[in-house]
Amino acid sequence: MENSPYAASGVDTSAGDRAVELMKNAVAASHSSRVIGGIGGFAGLYDASFLSAYRHPVLATSTDGVGTKVAIAQALDVHNTIGFDLVGMVVDDIVVAGATPLFMTDYIACGSVVPERIAAIVEGIATAAKECDVSLIGGETAEHPGLLGPDEYDVAGAATGVVEADRVLSPDSVKPGDVVLAMASSGLHSNGFSLVRRIIFDAGLAYTDTRPEFSRELGWELLEPTRLYTRALVALLAAHPGAVRVLSHVTGGGIAQNLSRVLPVGLAVEVDRSTWMPPTVMRVLADIGGFGLDRVEDTWNMGIGMIAVVEPSKAGAVSAMLGESGHQVWQVGEVRFATAGDSVTAVTSAKGVDGGAVSLVSDYADSSSASL
Repeated sequence: MENSPYAASGVDTSAGDRAVELMKNAVAASHSSRVIGGIGGFAGLYDASFLSAYRHPVLATSTDGVGTKVAIAQALDVHNTIGFDLVGMVVDDIVVAGATPLFMTDYIACGSVVPERIAAIVEGIATAAKECDVSLIGGETAEHPGLLGPDEYDVAGAATGVVEADRVLSPDSVKPGDVVLAMASSGLHSNGFSLVRRIIFDAGLAYTDTRPEFSRELGWELLEPTRLYTRALVALLAAHPGAVRVLSHVTGGGIAQNLSRVLPVGLAVEVDRSTWMPPTVMRVLADIGGFGLDRVEDTWNMGIGMIAVVEPSKAGAVSAMLGESGHQVWQVGEVRFATAGDSVTAVTSAKGVDGGAVSLVSDYADSSSASL
């Protein structure tokens, strides 16, 4: 490659080959028996013959990235955690439809291929995919010198899942009286990091700073990986068919916008803040930025990563099963008919979808009575 004009332009294909060699074992470990072939093909192949057992299979797909959280990973030179954020953003959107995620692919654009760095990113993705029983069957690393700096990169991914047509989760099934259950987040997950970084910059803080509220450096607190819900929810949907009316993945837009999207027009939920306390990292950041917690509710998940709207008689069984899977679950509200006043105080649409009316009420719990 020394005399290659392509190498002289800043693209090192041999570095890409070394990165593949470093990552291939982690990728292979995520493969189920349905994956055909191995790493290095032009396309990932997945045996879909099992779909013949479905009465009416419906495919679900999702694509997403990690956003500006990658800037913190780059600043700290820590690259094996954001794969969990990518998988969470992509795969947990699939299960919201009631589908079982099957496989995913990834895409990494970088200014310069550093094999160890690329391998660390992909190893994180593969490890998280395996944790969700998802096969990482393909991907691409693209070197873009001049467009991205030598240490800059961005990541994205896409996944595919399947669900029986009559098991698709739909707002049409939600009824007044249904119970709204929250599942705890692990922290900021992968949304709102432009605000996070602005708060840190304006306050003159460094990611290596320590604070009394945290047991580790600030940057490590911010890099806490996204909690993954897929395995627990897929098992729940299989064990209790019909118990879960809808799921809502709390990502960009916060609790109200994401819950509104999965409720039908005419119904409403008041999410009771007094049932939990937002994680310390959010409270500290809001305080540093001079914001009340209500000002960041449309940006951060506030400690709730997933919401399940559940048939009332099954709420106890659902909570118990999710708890046994290691998730913290609590009731935050109940579905009711909307009133005229809801249109004034509540969120009623998001992502171009007119939905139910969702508002956050009461004050957050204090440390003596909080769920988180």
